[in-house]
Amino acid sequence: MRRATKTLAGVAAGVGTAYWLMMSPYSQLFGPFPYRGRGGGRTVALTFDDGPNEPYTSQLADYLDGEGITATFFQVGRAVQRHPEVTTRLADAGHVIGLHGYTHDFTQYLRRETLADELERGLDAFAEVGIRPALYRPPWLLRIPALHGLARKHGLQLVSGEFCHPLEVAQPSPERIARLAVRVTRPGSMLIFHDGRDGKGGPRAATVESVKLVVDGLRAKGYTFTTADQLLGVPAYSRTAE
Repeated sequence: MRRATKTLAGVAAGVGTAYWLMMSPYSQLFGPFPYRGRGGGRTVALTFDDGPNEPYTSQLADYLDGEGITATFFQVGRAVQRHPEVTTRLADAGHVIGLHGYTHDFTQYLRRETLADELERGLDAFAEVGIRPALYRPPWLLRIPALHGLARKHGLQLVSGEFCHPLEVAQPSPERIARLAVRVTRPGSMLIFHDGRDGKGGPRAATVESVKLVVDGLRAKGYTFTTADQLLGVPAYSRTAE
């Protein structure tokens, strides 16, 4: 019994270590993976992963545009192909569009060959709407040793962030998401929300409502809003396809 307990504890420790090294927002093991912008001003970036996903991405755009806030949307290539007009609308409004892979299939990000294919197919999907992102956030924040070299090859800046709430993807109440998001925000934070689910859609009404509460709460604390590229001092796009 004692040996089994030790074995389970060892396995749990190994899994925890692997998660920290390869999927934590903060690990820098394989190279720079910025999770917060430089500088001490009360400025924050709202970022959204896994979209576009209708009607929720457009609902967020309606709200953000009405508030004069530009955000950063890390989008999945195949979702862009389903909703190209949403991506175009966001870019035209001044929001920054980043790459978030092509399929959001976990197994595709574990080997160099499949990861390379994900990056190339994802960039091809954005080229169809005339966009060439220079920002890349890996799905699940998953990094392997080959990632930095492949990112450099494609002129991509890796971007991490800090989760607004660890259960936001499961859609707890907007108030619950917002309370923690406001509490964890620091100057330069890049808050991660999800306007989609693995590039496949899914309900995100709680996220939409929570963003409104977060904006109110952070403004009350003196925060202003910008995009991830501005916080990091890097280009948002490598080039724009004709």
